[in-house]
Amino acid sequence: MKTMIFFYTGTGNSLWTARLLARGIGESEIIPIGGASDDDMSGHNREIIMCGAEAVGFVFPVHIWGVPRRVVQFIGSLIMDTAGYYFAVAVNGGQVASTLLQLRKLLERKGAKLSAGYEIPMPSNYIPWGGPGPEDRIRERCAAAERKISEIASIVRSRGRGPVEKGPLWQNIIFSPAYRLTFRRVPGMDRSFWTDPKCNGCGICEKVCSCGNIRMEGERPVWLHRCEQCLACIQWCPQEAVQFGKRTPRYPRYHHPEVSLKDIISLARTAREGRK
Repeated sequence: MKTMIFFYTGTGNSLWTARLLARGIGESEIIPIGGASDDDMSGHNREIIMCGAEAVGFVFPVHIWGVPRRVVQFIGSLIMDTAGYYFAVAVNGGQVASTLLQLRKLLERKGAKLSAGYEIPMPSNYIPWGGPGPEDRIRERCAAAERKISEIASIVRSRGRGPVEKGPLWQNIIFSPAYRLTFRRVPGMDRSFWTDPKCNGCGICEKVCSCGNIRMEGERPVWLHRCEQCLACIQWCPQEAVQFGKRTPRYPRYHHPEVSLKDIISLARTAREGRK
């Protein structure tokens, strides 16, 4: 195995990206970033020694204009080869801001260097601000992403050094402080979730929640305030009954068309077991 690609996904964009990267790079393994509590991570009980790989990649969605909490915790748990080749891909809905610069600093704290960092704009899954857009736009973004992923794979195959991409200056000025202000508040943001009368108690929302934040009570989901804002629960609900705030009932749902519900349930189950 020459390349290890760690990924975190909620609605499939990052899983699809990791799969295409692995196919393009060759001799690669994709590995989900599992769940772990803050206590697990702070106690360094889940340290992973990076060995047996010539390159290590991280593929993840941008959450509130920065690196997701789970990825921050995961990077903090690693024992890293300071001479290793590391690359990253930040999947986003159009506003990567300084996410990859933040990741570079996280690696530097571990004594490692980010050799290349790329952003991939994809259809947005952050439904509180609207849907992913019309079907033609979804297809265009996915096609453009596929082309860029092919280019990234070529660079990684040759262990090339690339840029650490970032958004325009205005994004970094406005969104970086917003990320810092909201980071610790993310677990409690699930207070805005609710279910409408279409909910039939199927329990899919509980099954796709990788952090074990949903429990079914009386055939209705209850959120437990350890949310990661991946929005898998709202996007995978077959009845479109899970809502967030007041506006989501009017917006279409989205998950990557080449990623199945079975994929996400399996990944979520593995992540929840990692928390135990």
